[in-house]
Amino acid sequence: MKQVSTILFLLIFCNLTAQNVKGVVTDQNQQPLEDVYVYNTNSSTHAHTIADGSFVIENNHVGDSLTIGLLGYKKMFVVLDESHFNNGISMTLKSKTILLDELVITEQIDALNSISKIDLETNPVNSSQEILRKVPGLVIGQHAGGGKAEQIFLRGFDIDHGTDISLSVDGMPVNMVSHAHGQGYSDLHFVIPETINNINFGKGPYYANKGDFNTAGYVDFKTKEDIGASEINFSYGQFNSLRTLGMFDLLGNTPNQNAYVALEYIQFDGPYDSPQNFNRINLFGKYTTYLKGNNRLSVSLSHFKSRWDASGQIPQRAIDSGMIDRWGSIDDTEGGNTSRTNVNIEYNSQLAEDLQFKSNVFYSQYNFELYSNFTFFLEDPINGDQLKQKEARDIFGFNSEFTRDSQLGSADATYTGGFGMRYDFVNDVELSHTVNRNQTLNYLALGDINQTNMFAYVNAEINFGKFIVAPALRLDYFKFMYNDALIPEYETLSETKTIVNPKLNFFFNQNENLQWFLKTGIGFHSNDTRVVVQQQGEDILPRAYGADFGAIWKPFSKVVFNSALWYLFLEQEFVYVGDGGIVEPSGKSRRYGLDLGLRYQIKDWLYFDTDATLTHARSVDEPSGEDYIPLAPDFTLTGGLSVNNLNGFSGGIRYRYIDDRPANEDNSIVADGYFVTDFNLSYEFTNNLVLGISIENLFDTEWNETQFATESRLQNELEPVEEIHFTPGTPFFFKANISYRF
Repeated sequence: MKQVSTILFLLIFCNLTAQNVKGVVTDQNQQPLEDVYVYNTNSSTHAHTIADGSFVIENNHVGDSLTIGLLGYKKMFVVLDESHFNNGISMTLKSKTILLDELVITEQIDALNSISKIDLETNPVNSSQEILRKVPGLVIGQHAGGGKAEQIFLRGFDIDHGTDISLSVDGMPVNMVSHAHGQGYSDLHFVIPETINNINFGKGPYYANKGDFNTAGYVDFKTKEDIGASEINFSYGQFNSLRTLGMFDLLGNTPNQNAYVALEYIQFDGPYDSPQNFNRINLFGKYTTYLKGNNRLSVSLSHFKSRWDASGQIPQRAIDSGMIDRWGSIDDTEGGNTSRTNVNIEYNSQLAEDLQFKSNVFYSQYNFELYSNFTFFLEDPINGDQLKQKEARDIFGFNSEFTRDSQLGSADATYTGGFGMRYDFVNDVELSHTVNRNQTLNYLALGDINQTNMFAYVNAEINFGKFIVAPALRLDYFKFMYNDALIPEYETLSETKTIVNPKLNFFFNQNENLQWFLKTGIGFHSNDTRVVVQQQGEDILPRAYGADFGAIWKPFSKVVFNSALWYLFLEQEFVYVGDGGIVEPSGKSRRYGLDLGLRYQIKDWLYFDTDATLTHARSVDEPSGEDYIPLAPDFTLTGGLSVNNLNGFSGGIRYRYIDDRPANEDNSIVADGYFVTDFNLSYEFTNNLVLGISIENLFDTEWNETQFATESRLQNELEPVEEIHFTPGTPFFFKANISYRF
């Protein structure tokens, strides 16, 4: 009788007193799942799982119902009893096809990134150039057939190769500071697209854990911990296009461990009169183990190497005169080679019930050699103006972050703090005048660069129910050093700079399918070390002041709409131009615009998406009519229609549009816009064999992929001419592929 009374007392006490419930959520392979949403339908409290799959949810009673779900997995439901309070909850979620009608805006850590995850699932990336195109509103262009990093356009920026966007892979930076070809140069070609698991992005300078180059935005790529099955892929197409891929699962279903390797080889001659002879090889391996308490340790190794010849950018007048056609070249000895080797170690740990720790340590060894000729015979009428840019670089660094759940009065609060360091040692950064890639006539610049960036940040998210306030602060310290090899005496030129940038963001969850946000913050990008020491420390870290106001809305079960009005002011667009070895201060600038996005899952197997950006971009200090920002697009549009596993068939049609844009400050020279459509289709047989085709530029549109207003002189000309120089866009381009999973 006494035991019965005790049990009754405990049941009554548990129902009267709210308690915490702990749990762990894993997938079918018993691997922990992060960002799983846990919701108490009775008390309306909620929580998310962290990296080790664990969660703690507050204010629970016996008999309450919990909903546990993650996009791409079947939801689970639990009715709490006394054992859950004593022993916790252990749940396994089963994977399933992602459906838009299952997306609940307020359940996501970041709803826009969840939408990107749906895009990636419904229309997978199958080439390295498509990786960045998965970011809504981002447009890229290539002017070396895959050899150089892509030119990036986002929110009215011609970002060139990465000056105003921060890129990383598994916490390892991609942007190259003080690069031989230009500040922020970002070559993502070392990433094998099939290894990408998730794309996390944000627009504007509003994120405390993002520093250098985060002005227009950031993009973080996360590689897979587990590939699920091995795969062999082979594709071949026009213009001597060939790609082979092997991905091999090394450990199978070994408990608490995953390991795989991926090897990719690509070759491509292109449609040009002078073959590009492009080839690239990628090797990537990753090992993950889950230690005591589900602490995760991952080690990844990669090596990438490519070489190419290039036809270069050509002037319109050379085509008009009949000197060359669209696929010809003025100097067909352009080209280059590059390589990168990476080692990255990631460690995530649960230090206490309310405290988690994430970190990574990385090392990269990087080489780059590029031959270009943009002005032909402008400077040297005898030998031509070919330039060589070369460097050898070592990068060391680490990132660490602590996250703690707490209370601020009656409000839930999450506090995040982090610190880290990046050190670049760049040996023999060279800019020289060459002939035929084999003779150096003279050095224009040569020296060694040492650049250090140390940083720390704090961020809080204070949840007042439907209203969330997120203040943040970031501190960055830079040390710039340069040794000029062209002066007779040894001298180290150095400058230091510290900058503090605040952020303040607001979110209002009007209901479970409508979130409003206001984001504000100050960001920056560093300038090239050679510029910094030449300018005696002036304009080292020009700031960017930004604000976004918008909403993510799900008006119907299968429709999601996102919008943002935004504004960005830069103190100085002031960068080192590696092509000319000069400094171009272009003054203050102002950009504002509207981002619009729509996702509609017409059927479970049919998915439509589109994103548009309207932008007004102008220099502040220049008179009206002479204040255009060269190559800043006013309007971009991207999107497509995807079919996902309709009786074995998958595929899609994708489009991208960029409007006519000014190529110089007074808009007297215009870069032509374009609308290009791509198509792909595949069929999966029951034995995991997939056959497919892909067509780039389906309608054989004549378009110019990259364009610049350049002053140049041809060998038979007496006077230079400034006009559009361009790389012609790929014509109709057919490829077939076959893959087998096992």
